[in-house]
Amino acid sequence: MFDALTGKLQNVVSFIGGKKTLTEENISDAVREVRLALLEADVNYSVASSFVKRIKEKALGEEVLKSVKPQEQFIKVVHDALIELMGSDEVLLNIEGRPSTIMLCGLQGSGKTTHAAKLASFIKKNHDKRVLLVACDLQRPAAIEQLKKLGAQIDTSVFSLDGEKNAVKVAKKALKHANEEKFDVVIFDTAGRLHIDTDLMKELADIKKVIEPQEVLFVANATTGQDAVKTAQEFDQKVEVTGSILTMLDGDARAGAAISIREVTGKPLKFEGIGEKIEDIQIFNPKSMADRILGMGDVINLVRKAESAFDKEEGEKLEKKLKKASFTYADYLKQMGMIKKMGSFKSILKMMPGASAMGDFDLSDGEFKKMEAIILSMTLKEREERVELSPARRRRVAKGAAVKIDDVNRLVKGFKRIKQLFKKMPNMKKKGLMKGGSMTDLQETMGKMKWR
Repeated sequence: MFDALTGKLQNVVSFIGGKKTLTEENISDAVREVRLALLEADVNYSVASSFVKRIKEKALGEEVLKSVKPQEQFIKVVHDALIELMGSDEVLLNIEGRPSTIMLCGLQGSGKTTHAAKLASFIKKNHDKRVLLVACDLQRPAAIEQLKKLGAQIDTSVFSLDGEKNAVKVAKKALKHANEEKFDVVIFDTAGRLHIDTDLMKELADIKKVIEPQEVLFVANATTGQDAVKTAQEFDQKVEVTGSILTMLDGDARAGAAISIREVTGKPLKFEGIGEKIEDIQIFNPKSMADRILGMGDVINLVRKAESAFDKEEGEKLEKKLKKASFTYADYLKQMGMIKKMGSFKSILKMMPGASAMGDFDLSDGEFKKMEAIILSMTLKEREERVELSPARRRRVAKGAAVKIDDVNRLVKGFKRIKQLFKKMPNMKKKGLMKGGSMTDLQETMGKMKWR
């Protein structure tokens, strides 16, 4: 996601890193490159222009110039400006009504139906609410059946009226049904078009009048970049949206929509779709997005994933060991199963600060099993690092795990690199770039790790 923009911004940071201090001249050069990078990433022209102007003013400010390194000064300025541009804080979903009604709108192909189900699953899991999905997309032949299948996957009721051609009548009867059956939240999946037209907007306005939604969420396809922002603006003018959901951020998304949409519409981004699975939806967090755009990982959502997958007591024990860099192969084996619950190793590692320096990496299920076999072939003392894994011991472990000696050496080397990374963490936090520490120091360590 945003690889091209991230790469260009990191090049700008490297340029600044070669300077002894920030001056008006080198800041102007860096800001010019930032502006070009944003425009190439399909960020709105006026948004890009005002953004770089803000960066230049802050970078030349007296308070910032008192910092230690020019590179860290500039990163912090860009990071803070990105956060401010995208809304500063998370904006939570309004589901206080009884029932609370949510209407999804957007063009055809943006992912409305899928994200209606994703949103329902999120609300059920995180808010413990009874959710009803309503099939108001009567234009696309397969929409109702798709919503029913998705509803079955998440054990959520779907309201539809077979043969009905009037979406407003469906909405009205669904709302009556929701009140009678005491549902907490009702999510209306509406029709889209390939482009905005009068009939579409009238239908949406009529549905909105009937259901009086707490939330009108515009679903935007992030791969369309600036086009998604323009469309969001038009929908907002016609039906007054309360926020947006940005979809397909796991693909070749351009940064234009993520960076520009709030500034242009004045309405917050509330959720982002990050994959094809039902659970691949998360609250939009401006700091998290700024971190990812600058190649600093995604610690915020990494922690959230860990909290949902890890046993709290075991997690606290592991955290203490990680902070002391005293975790062992035995700890690693114990936690491996929990890590698998968080998703693919590739997706997890990408969320770590500095991981972008590692290039393309992944650990398949087969490789995980190989690592498990290696650790299980170790003696208790070896797993707990009470004895050094000498060449002779490594050969014995490789034979017991039915792997090559190179596989054992790779595991040992990677494990030591991870311990070195966590030993650096406390010092990096003291440097204060963000609570995650210095991107440069992290990249130096992470970039040396070789998994393949």
